[in-house]
Amino acid sequence: MTHADTDEGLLVATILRHGLDRPADPAVTCGAQTLSWGELRREVLGAAGAIAAASDGPVGRVALLGTVSTSLVVAYLGIVAAGGCAVPLPVSAHPDALAGMLADCEPELIFVQDGYRPLLAADHPGRIVVIGADDAVGLPRDFTDGAAPLPEAIAPSPETPFNIIYSSGTTGRAKGIVHSHAMRYRQAARALFGVDASSTMLLATPLYSNTTLMPMLASLFHGGRVVLMAKFDAGTYLELAEREGVTHTMLVPVQYRRILAAPTFGTHDLSAFKVKQCTGAPLPAADKRDILARWPGRFLEVYGLTEGGCTCILDLSAFPEKAHTVGRPAAGNDIRIIDDAGNALPSGERGEIIGRSATMMSGYFRNEDANRAFYWRDGEGTLYHRTGDIGMFDEDGFLVLLDRKKDMIISGGFNIYASDLEEKLLGHPDVAEAAVIGIPSEAWGETPLGLVVSRSGATLAPETLLEWVNGQVGRNQRLSAIEIRGDLPRNNAGKILKQELRQPYWEKSA
Repeated sequence: MTHADTDEGLLVATILRHGLDRPADPAVTCGAQTLSWGELRREVLGAAGAIAAASDGPVGRVALLGTVSTSLVVAYLGIVAAGGCAVPLPVSAHPDALAGMLADCEPELIFVQDGYRPLLAADHPGRIVVIGADDAVGLPRDFTDGAAPLPEAIAPSPETPFNIIYSSGTTGRAKGIVHSHAMRYRQAARALFGVDASSTMLLATPLYSNTTLMPMLASLFHGGRVVLMAKFDAGTYLELAEREGVTHTMLVPVQYRRILAAPTFGTHDLSAFKVKQCTGAPLPAADKRDILARWPGRFLEVYGLTEGGCTCILDLSAFPEKAHTVGRPAAGNDIRIIDDAGNALPSGERGEIIGRSATMMSGYFRNEDANRAFYWRDGEGTLYHRTGDIGMFDEDGFLVLLDRKKDMIISGGFNIYASDLEEKLLGHPDVAEAAVIGIPSEAWGETPLGLVVSRSGATLAPETLLEWVNGQVGRNQRLSAIEIRGDLPRNNAGKILKQELRQPYWEKSA
């Protein structure tokens, strides 16, 4: 094992080292609570000792259920410091989907943020520890008392699981994306976004989202301060950005649109900003130009997957004429366009986007079928990640996104799978056919619309059906509306022509 390989098991240890060098400097802020670097080190190592003491043998998978708090950050880092695998679970998921995630990962312990205990079954097996919200900074004393803190974070092998992030799903089994210590270390250690010990990173998405975890870990690795919002609000974001002298941020497109539309946008001093990142969904070119014109600092659009392996960066300040693209492949990323037969396509031709890099997931947890569908190998056996997106490279090597092969809808930065919602609609006794498409939404970028053909002799009320379906899915997956159609267009093979269904809505928007 090389020295570099050894370092790749030391992400949390590197973060906690700042507690020895700068114990009084602020490290993490959420609401009224701030942890200094020294306090963060003490709380995380104390949590790690208690987690290790509560485990029968080596620490395995430990789940977290909540949104954002300093306590959740301590728990997340404490799990990994104890040698375990952190599994942050989405509170927005439908209870059936959440139960499926828990059954899949089988955590030995669950940390639940105060107020979210009802999301778990009353007879849930295993230990549940309720942790504080805004009034607490670490884990409950009745959990940590009596357990000796660890002297240092455990340094596992680089391929040991660091965390599992579950993809979106309605009910049943969601896909658990396994990130190794090596992957997380490589992501955090990058100098790509200019984060250092003088930086302040403002994040406004939940801790169970990789949109939060990736920049948070990178900031803490480099010694930068992290400011977390428990609940996003455009006005509050602007107040925090000015008061805290924020230099960096990562937001999803809908958040940028709401911030730019806020009446108080022009009244706040945002001159401390150095880098703003956008990820989670495509951002319209006009919005990118608006950000560049009105908001100080560089603007970087980041195209990639939670699974890793395929990252493009658009530095709009350097390439303002490329606002219609998502940029060029990031350093170390091999991104290609292939046709349905797996042949590489030249610039200007559209096909599926695939990619590989040094930051690739270990695989989907306990899901070989999903792994087989996701991975692609070239003629030499080299492994690539499929994105499910359709795109092309222009003559300058910039990637242009054109469509989504998997009918995935990205609403407010969250992935919604049309097939999941269609399955729900088809479960209604009066529904004969169903299609779900993404249509434009000023609030969310795009939103799912259900198109339904009723069974012969049945009378369907769109509002009643909408209420019935949305009662079975997570908050972030709800249909915005349902339309009753006489039929749905299909090709000769019987496949519904979704592009034909989407086209009128997007043409009207354009």
